[in-house]
Amino acid sequence: MASPEIEALTQALARLPGFGPRSARRAVLHLVKKRENALVPLRSALAAVEERLSTCSTCGNVDTSDPCAICADPRRDPRSLCVVEDVSDLWALERSRLFPGRFHVLGGRLSALEGVRPEDLAIEPLVARVAKGEIDEVVLAMNATLEGQTTAHYVADRLERYPVRLTQLAHGLPVGGELDYLDEGTLAQALRARRPVA
Repeated sequence: MASPEIEALTQALARLPGFGPRSARRAVLHLVKKRENALVPLRSALAAVEERLSTCSTCGNVDTSDPCAICADPRRDPRSLCVVEDVSDLWALERSRLFPGRFHVLGGRLSALEGVRPEDLAIEPLVARVAKGEIDEVVLAMNATLEGQTTAHYVADRLERYPVRLTQLAHGLPVGGELDYLDEGTLAQALRARRPVA
């Protein structure tokens, strides 16, 4: 029987995506056995992130600075903006290293079943960014789910009156698939073959 502290750590890990009770127990056992090489560095890394973690006030990315490293990078193309549902989607697209512009994180997707309405997402800040007139292209990089495509259509309708080129990732992404689970090759092809929103 584990101590209450170890059990609390196991339960905390079990709540993370990809972990269940068994994998959480295995991870805790590894951390306990390899205290100096695993537990201590993990504790330090978690403390550093907790202390410095912030959400970018420009794009909604999670980073340790505001503005985030992407928004602050002068090499990024400020005239090209990629709109994603969540930070995990932004990170997935960044791994492809093919999009030279900046990002905007909506913070979710429209869903009548889950009660997510347009005002629950960062759509108004997106419209405000586009309304400044400094953006030429908006890439709608929503997941290929019903909710993702509904969100893309809603955003496209909201941006229709602005003089920007609206594009979306090419089809060929698996239906029902999510960007965070796709390999770099699939993401690269989708970015290269993006097309105007009809």
